Amino acid sequence: MASVTELIGQSVWDSNGVWVGHVVDIRVRQHKGELQQSHTVYGLVVSGRRAPFLLGFTRERQGRHAWVSRALARMAYVGCTFVPWAAVADYGGGEVHIGVLRKELTRV
Repeated sequence: MASVTELIGQSVWDSNGVWVGHVVDIRVRQHKGELQQSHTVYGLVVSGRRAPFLLGFTRERQGRHAWVSRALARMAYVGCTFVPWAAVADYGGGEVHIGVLRKELTRV
């Protein structure tokens, strides 16, 4: 698995070779029931218009000011696409290839 810093900014291409955008954020799921907390990547946020700067933009400690974060995220993530990690076929070398078509992906 590539590290988060390696995935941010990579170009994403669908199964037909159509450019989807750049990875601007990574969605992870935290596993709390273990001795050491671990995380699993469950998706990528991809944008065709934005530079890769949104990492962690909506994450707040202890849920403080969550409504402000949600409002800012709605504006920042406009036009972004969610790519489930299960759809990622290959990554590395600055590119992520997915096994689905661009039109099958959902908006964030």
